[in-house]
Amino acid sequence: MKQQTINFTKKHKYLIITLTITIILIFWMLWGNYSIQTTHFTVQDEELPESFNGYKIAQVSDLHNKDWGSQLIEKLQEEEPDIIVLTGDLIDSSKTDLPTALEFIDQSKEIAPLYFVTGNHEAWSEEYVQLKAELVEREITILDNQSIFISKGSSQIMLAGLQDPAFQNSSPEETLKTLSSRFEGFKILLSHRPELYETYAAQDFQLVFSGHAHGGQFRIPFIGGLIAPDQGIFPEYTAGIYTENQTHMIVSRGLGNSIIPVRINNRPELITVTLKN
Repeated sequence: MKQQTINFTKKHKYLIITLTITIILIFWMLWGNYSIQTTHFTVQDEELPESFNGYKIAQVSDLHNKDWGSQLIEKLQEEEPDIIVLTGDLIDSSKTDLPTALEFIDQSKEIAPLYFVTGNHEAWSEEYVQLKAELVEREITILDNQSIFISKGSSQIMLAGLQDPAFQNSSPEETLKTLSSRFEGFKILLSHRPELYETYAAQDFQLVFSGHAHGGQFRIPFIGGLIAPDQGIFPEYTAGIYTENQTHMIVSRGLGNSIIPVRINNRPELITVTLKN
């Protein structure tokens, strides 16, 4: 009887340990998929005009129609950005929900001016035509193969955007060459795809905002992301800041999911970049 009691107690201990570990993993997974991490970067460049010193840009990427309720808006309000850039996949082509996307647009445009560039899911969605019309009606700046100048004091910087290559008749290299040639000063590019980094750097954009890779979906400690669209296994550009030929590229881990519905060790991310000269 004594031996049976000991064995019974051991079984209970193992069960309790297993249940505890399971509960911790469940809460960790939920927290890692339903809480937004705000990541701050500082980009310093001598070509930045003095009047833009301290200029703050918030980046929202790859929402894929994710409804964050008030969480995302509150975080944007806390950051008090000068502008907000949207780097593609605002909607998801397999489950397009325009009301959710437009609710975010309506709320966030009260915080700061919005600048939008398309991703592959806009190119794939039959409802993008309607979304584009709604953005235009709301006076949201769409920067697909376009550029504008942002003025502060007597100085200007250029903000350009590349339409996603999934759209027909896309020619990224020629488009970027044309956009870059319009200005000799500090140039910012919005482009959904980080795998085109060498093309961006070749055209002398000082700062690029990108997304698309979803952080590699599953992030392995000390290694990085596991898989990303158009980059495959162990992709090179998944998250953080990369620098080549004086071009800094910021890659957002994004705020939503698409084909793979869960993230591991890869919290959804809001990015803010402060410019320094």
